Amino acid sequence: MASLNNASWTTGLCGCCDDAGSCCLTFFCPCVAFGRIAEIVDQGATSCCVSGTLYMALASVTGMGCLYSCCYRSRLRGQYALKEKPCADCCVHWFCEPCALCQEYRELKNRGYDMSIGWQANMEKMGKTAATVAPQMNPGMTR
Repeated sequence: MASLNNASWTTGLCGCCDDAGSCCLTFFCPCVAFGRIAEIVDQGATSCCVSGTLYMALASVTGMGCLYSCCYRSRLRGQYALKEKPCADCCVHWFCEPCALCQEYRELKNRGYDMSIGWQANMEKMGKTAATVAPQMNPGMTR
């Protein structure tokens, strides 16, 4: 089966200095950067707080936060048909976790997401709100 992943990343793995803000966030608060990435990649199914906390717990207790974050790199690549570059996702995160998170953060920013406002606010900003349904009212007590 031929690989459908042939698009290039908008920035390189070592392009951390291209965006100083993202670089600092990723270096000093990787759990926040990862949480924001996960919320956007999961399309709001998980919150930044939940993903970031789980990442921090895994990284603190086991030192293996990279095993969790590499899964999101794979999902991000799948969503945008990006090349698995420069090597396998797990290797990128294992050997250069900060650079990998920073690249993913920049990729989403370059694709138009405001990483600081979360999935729902980005959808509203882009005019892609889901159709709303009126809430169902409970009838309450009857005689």
